[in-house]
Amino acid sequence: MLLPMPTTPDPSPRPLDHLAELAGAAGHGERPALVLRDATLNHNQLRQRVAELAGWLAEMVPHKGARVASWAAKGELTCLLPLAASRAGLVHVPINPLLKRAQAAHILGDSGARLLIGTGSRIASLEPGDLPSGCAALGEGEALAAAAKAARELGPSSADPDDLAAILYTSGSTGKPKGVMLSHANMWLGAVSVAHYLALAADDVTLAVLPLSFDYGQNQLLSTWYAGGCVVPLDFLFPKDVAKACAKHGVTTLAAVPPLWVQLTEIDWPVEARTPLRRLTNSGGALTVDLVTGLRGMFPAAKLFAMYGLTEAFRSTFLDPALVDSHPTSMGKAIPFAEILVINDAGNIAADGEEGELVHCGPLVAQGYWQDAERTAERFKPAPAASTHGGTAVWSGDRVRRDADGLLYFAGRRDAMIKSAGNRISPQEVEEAALGTGLVAEAAAIGVADARLGQAVHLVVRGAGNLGGEDEARIELPIRLKRELPNFMQPQMIHWRDAMPLNPNGKIDRTALQTELTQEFSS
Repeated sequence: MLLPMPTTPDPSPRPLDHLAELAGAAGHGERPALVLRDATLNHNQLRQRVAELAGWLAEMVPHKGARVASWAAKGELTCLLPLAASRAGLVHVPINPLLKRAQAAHILGDSGARLLIGTGSRIASLEPGDLPSGCAALGEGEALAAAAKAARELGPSSADPDDLAAILYTSGSTGKPKGVMLSHANMWLGAVSVAHYLALAADDVTLAVLPLSFDYGQNQLLSTWYAGGCVVPLDFLFPKDVAKACAKHGVTTLAAVPPLWVQLTEIDWPVEARTPLRRLTNSGGALTVDLVTGLRGMFPAAKLFAMYGLTEAFRSTFLDPALVDSHPTSMGKAIPFAEILVINDAGNIAADGEEGELVHCGPLVAQGYWQDAERTAERFKPAPAASTHGGTAVWSGDRVRRDADGLLYFAGRRDAMIKSAGNRISPQEVEEAALGTGLVAEAAAIGVADARLGQAVHLVVRGAGNLGGEDEARIELPIRLKRELPNFMQPQMIHWRDAMPLNPNGKIDRTALQTELTQEFSS
């Protein structure tokens, strides 16, 4: 018998690791919790593995608040670490497995990680000096074997919900990725909120296709386990692999970003893959009207949840699936525990139909950026006077409009961040990689609208006149960028110029480049 979820979510946060205990306490301990390649763990076994891994971590890194990084594909280690690290009093720093050495080295150094657990090949790619002083590196198989043999097991923690539990690195419009600090309360209430508005239950099966280093991806685990359900982690090569996994495991919940949804609508879905699906969830970019129509036609029995979020506040809004056909471009309204305001340029609540900045208030707001007071002050500011929650708010930089029914619509961004295939890409990071090759004297990375990616990265450069001429540089630059940048940051096109357009201040005129490329390449 499945226990009904309370109508109103409990706003009282708990230590994050308590998620491992909930299903057993509700009588669901023997139900499947995590489907791995070679085994399936039920909730009782999940609780046991978390206790073992936490005990081993506490011995390996006996310093409360120390950072433990993971750099590996989806598997037992990456799924259990969010709970085990928090139980051990440590802070988990997941590194996207798609990142290359340079990005991983930055995250390790910036976070001051004391332990890195990852795939052997990824660890082997690191160069001398990439690991912070005092940081040990261990293969994931070795770590899991050692945890299974550890003499000490840790039970549920008594951590303060306001303690730091994780640092998730995300790109902004400028500079290197910055670490968003998430507390136990942030992550616990995020799991509770999503589990409630998605109406997740103990018989639900979530296919986790998104990277666990993303807040959206990690919440696939936490919200499902809060509800007592089962997670099937999947690193896929082709869209058809997703459909096969849905059929094999009877998947009821599938989360994706718009570019993946486009690919999934272009393949054949067998009846056994479509029938069990109860809900589809989207974030990381807006759904187009055509995509909504396509998804509703392919999966008419599944509820489609369009969502908006930002790592600094986890998730902000969702659209009631009952409204998705009539309001396909809406972001919806605030999720449980979030207070969402639209503030106009005068600092007041925007009128219906008036454009303003989306401001997120409430307990889902993160604690700021790790060791970066300047950028924290730019984004995390006092809540507007009209806020009922008060405290610190996230001023998103996103421009939105609210209609008379309270539904929100995205209007645009203030900053130059590129959002491609659900990834937030810093133009400056792409530009620095290009300039670092010595092959170009100037570089500007521009996001151009793309039907499949949301935005595609275009790189405009002026040659540096070395390597014997521009012809060789044109050949060498993409080769060098492939070494330095992960695949999702690679420019779709590189445009070579004899001179870059300049604005009145003598800086590269990005607005002119944006307009030019948009007119030429938008699809």
